[in-house]
Amino acid sequence: MKAADSNRAGAPQSLWRDADFRRLWVGQTASRFGAQSTQVVLPLLAVVSLHAGSGQLGVLRAVEQAPILLLSLFAGAWVDRRRARTVMVAADCGRAFALAVIPAAYLLGLLGLPVLLVVALLAGVLSVFFDVAYQASLVRLVARDRLMQGNSALEGSRSAAQIGGPALGGLLVSLFSGPVAVVPGAFFFALSSVSIRRIRRREPVPAGSDGPARIRQQIHEGLRFVAGNASLRAVGVASALFQFWFAALMTVYLLYLPRGLHLSGTAVGLALAAMGPGAVVGSLLAARLPGRFGYGKVLVASAVIADGVMLCVPALHGSAAVTLPALIGVNFLFGTFGQLVNVTIMAVRQAITPVRIQGRVVATINFAGMGLTPVGSLLGGFLAGHWGLRTSLLVTAVALSLSPLFMAFSPLARLGRRLPYEQRTEPLDVCRPRTGSARTTPELLQEEFSPPAESGTRRARTRWQGRRRG
Repeated sequence: MKAADSNRAGAPQSLWRDADFRRLWVGQTASRFGAQSTQVVLPLLAVVSLHAGSGQLGVLRAVEQAPILLLSLFAGAWVDRRRARTVMVAADCGRAFALAVIPAAYLLGLLGLPVLLVVALLAGVLSVFFDVAYQASLVRLVARDRLMQGNSALEGSRSAAQIGGPALGGLLVSLFSGPVAVVPGAFFFALSSVSIRRIRRREPVPAGSDGPARIRQQIHEGLRFVAGNASLRAVGVASALFQFWFAALMTVYLLYLPRGLHLSGTAVGLALAAMGPGAVVGSLLAARLPGRFGYGKVLVASAVIADGVMLCVPALHGSAAVTLPALIGVNFLFGTFGQLVNVTIMAVRQAITPVRIQGRVVATINFAGMGLTPVGSLLGGFLAGHWGLRTSLLVTAVALSLSPLFMAFSPLARLGRRLPYEQRTEPLDVCRPRTGSARTTPELLQEEFSPPAESGTRRARTRWQGRRRG
């Protein structure tokens, strides 16, 4: 305990010296590679191998995304009462098994769109639980003043997965039969579960009842917490506008590249993979630009550029020698400024949200932001079937501008060069512990006794010293 206190009192060491953080990073990186490659492989398998039409592709994407709408709120309350790492291990084991069903069905002569729909649904359900648990796991593993360092490392691995995952998926679909192309995704999920399982630092089980009434109360409290904060409300609405129209656009996009521009699976993977290097650049810019120009200005300007550049895609014509470099450039810019928006939004959310309810807040914002993506995917398939690929792509690209437009008139645009302080109006279950339970879990101690970051005000540090003496 004394060693921990002395480490905390001194200058923070690099997180890369922490073996448990490295295991989390390896697991998260492998899981991201599995998810990114699968997001390309499943649609291309449906289009190339099973000859799915626009409507069928829209249904496939909607089925995979439907669990976000149906389960996000429940998953947030459920994860807040579980060890996050246990949930992540179970989810990735399940996703590896689900993908393994595809080659097994192929060998038995049973592979068809119904099997693909079942696999997509199961993978979508498990992804909801993994994503909520993953975003809650970091704040339970590292000190609060090291969250930015941890987020930067994890976002960097996500960017690497964006580079390699789609390219790998597109290459495998081109070189091998569709069922074989899902095998690397299953391997990555299995590797993730093994790495996260090896984390040695004990994660305490959060106290609380798991009855149906208690779960409903926790869901309500998470919704109330987000609704009670103007910045979090704006994040939810802006995310909902973007994710809805981006889901519609991507459904058309995945049809437009192979059928409208006649690109091979490898070329499609390379075009999509260009978002990865852009995301790396965006992560680097996120460390500097908000503190220099203000979080609000960076958010709005980056969203305008990221969404606006997609208007170039419907104008592309010609051979792959012309369209592929243009697509790589568009996707690079989209990845750069889209990642800048993502990292900045994440920093704002984490600064506002108490550690103890991160799971519910993440789930509530995911529910608000991505709950309608299945409807967006269905709309994209409908538009592509009735209006044509190029017209549908233009309409959905224009509609993306609704998100930065809303952001420009929201409280997010007024954020300055400093992050907002944590909101202290907390849900009932974290303000009033159960009878006989002491508020001595590591999460509570970390928040209560960790000093504010060096960038904090002198008044904030004085308040912390007062709590420490008390």
